[in-house]
Amino acid sequence: MKRFWKSVAIDTERGIRLDDRPVRTPGRQPLILPTPALAEAAADEWRAVAEGAEIDPRTMPLTGLANAAIDRIAADPVTFATGLATFGESDLLCYRADAPPDLVARQAAAWDPLLDWARTRYDVHFEVATGIMHRPQPPLTLTRLNDAIAARSAWELAGLSPIVTIGGSLVAALALLEGAATADEVWRAVELDEDWQAEQWGRDDLSLAALESRRRDFNAGVRFLELLA
Repeated sequence: MKRFWKSVAIDTERGIRLDDRPVRTPGRQPLILPTPALAEAAADEWRAVAEGAEIDPRTMPLTGLANAAIDRIAADPVTFATGLATFGESDLLCYRADAPPDLVARQAAAWDPLLDWARTRYDVHFEVATGIMHRPQPPLTLTRLNDAIAARSAWELAGLSPIVTIGGSLVAALALLEGAATADEVWRAVELDEDWQAEQWGRDDLSLAALESRRRDFNAGVRFLELLA
């Protein structure tokens, strides 16, 4: 679809209107946002489309996350939350290198504070292993992490989704959501292994493009959550 509209407005229900016609999700639901800040930011994405240009979903991440919240998540948020909760079973922060010493130290410095926060916040225990062999987490830990994510709204789940899936850490995403870690701290934590590898061997064009894509989607999730507040 190419831009056909002249003006973008927000109605009294925080819906977005193009030339006074309501924007709808791919599922044909009205695109109504939960906060004025998110409505304005999503409207800006529509305003930014050049006249006559084709719509590129990659330039409209907030609209995409809102569509997901309305079409995919709202009808069954429990099932969606359960999918995110599975990341707690093999959380990135629980799998450590046994060498070299520099990497071991970096992982401990970045990851231990996040696990310590979760231990206190949810009164849970984590099994931390070296290597990549799966080590089951205690059932109570998984239950409480699942409860923590299941308590979130469809909108919060939409914003959390890219943060959890890109980073591979449910704990880090919850720390971000609850203000126990900043977005930059979480990003550095979940990208630590790849950054270390890049220091040793460098990055090629494909890996740089993949990094930029991950950071763009991660940032969109972070901003989406911030605009819900």
